[in-house]
Amino acid sequence: MTNVDVMERALIIGVALVFFCLIMAAVGRGMGDTYAIFLLPLSQDLGWDRSNIASIYAVYIGAMGVFSPLSGYLFDRFGSRFIYVFGILCLGAGYWAAGNLTSLWHFYLALGLLTGLGASLIWQVPAQSLVSRWFDRHLGTVIALVYAGYGFGILILAPIAQILIDNYGWRLTYQQFGVVFLCLVPIILLIPWKVIERGAPNNPRRTSTGRAEGGHTLRSAVKLPVFWIMFAIYFLTAFAIFGVSVQSVAYLVELGFGELEAAGAFGLAGMLSFAGMFLTGVAADKFGNSLVATISYFLTISGVLGLAALQFFSYEGLVLLWIIPYGLSMGARGPIIATLMAKLFSGKGLGAIYGMIMMGQGLGAGLSAWCGGLIYDFTDGYNLMFCISVVSALICIALFWFSSEIRFGYVKSTSSTKPSN
Repeated sequence: MTNVDVMERALIIGVALVFFCLIMAAVGRGMGDTYAIFLLPLSQDLGWDRSNIASIYAVYIGAMGVFSPLSGYLFDRFGSRFIYVFGILCLGAGYWAAGNLTSLWHFYLALGLLTGLGASLIWQVPAQSLVSRWFDRHLGTVIALVYAGYGFGILILAPIAQILIDNYGWRLTYQQFGVVFLCLVPIILLIPWKVIERGAPNNPRRTSTGRAEGGHTLRSAVKLPVFWIMFAIYFLTAFAIFGVSVQSVAYLVELGFGELEAAGAFGLAGMLSFAGMFLTGVAADKFGNSLVATISYFLTISGVLGLAALQFFSYEGLVLLWIIPYGLSMGARGPIIATLMAKLFSGKGLGAIYGMIMMGQGLGAGLSAWCGGLIYDFTDGYNLMFCISVVSALICIALFWFSSEIRFGYVKSTSSTKPSN
């Protein structure tokens, strides 16, 4: 086989891997955020207050973060086939079970812990490790495309969920999603994972056995300040986003939007997040991490202020002041951090290290989603949550500029690592 044939084969496998990871992101992460569509039907059917309903999503997103280190360990220890099959089984079982539940703690177990575990297993932790073995140049762009599967999932699944709920109710809708996800298991079993896990020829992160070697371990990584700065950025970014996004559909309905209109607005924001995450990765490769992240945070702030302004103005077209900037920035920092992690901590501990960083996102998102519901119950509105979101985003901007490792893409204590920008 000639070098040209080898490179063509590597490109085909790499592109197929990116497409697979994008679909897994849509299933694992995008489906989870369609909870904004289910929030009002659940509240109306079960008669629970907003904080209890929001707490189910808080458990889900928190579990996704808490289980991320476990996801990294299982990936490093058992490989891709195990982690993807196990994750899809958890998601399918959790969503199917949700259609039969009546007690809050049952929802915590099925729709919270089980689907949160499933999402953590199939989303960014394994994807980032695998994709970084097949792409080196423009790695940020490729990881951004994978990350954009989150927005792609919202774009596709949110309107489907709303249509199914309108016709069959939320219970049967959850069960239908669960069955469809379980049908993915045979496909995953047939994928040639040993070939994929080795990586592309000439890739610096290629492995001979399918298991990464050398590099930082989780124990050594947690001793570095940049690790905790990334943890804080993920936590505060999630806090800025999820307290607003999970309540956005209910908020719009209460302002007079139709349920399908509100779901459509949420879906459009998801569509823009697909584009925004991809464009962020491309821009970060060219202009640097801190500058691009700063722009994306200002878009988030603009979107939150636009959403808050809707309560003072009756013109529905102003919803675009939320949809456009918020959608373009939703999830946009994720590809930047994921790319930095692949470059700074490549090696045998990457999965566990990235999983621990993802815990910060899960904790921030879970606490934020719960606080959003609690603030609504106590204040009968979301203005305090909007303020908290803006402050969290401003702190993140400062952290992106504070760390030279984040600005330049290398750990100063690692002499063999070169700047990426």
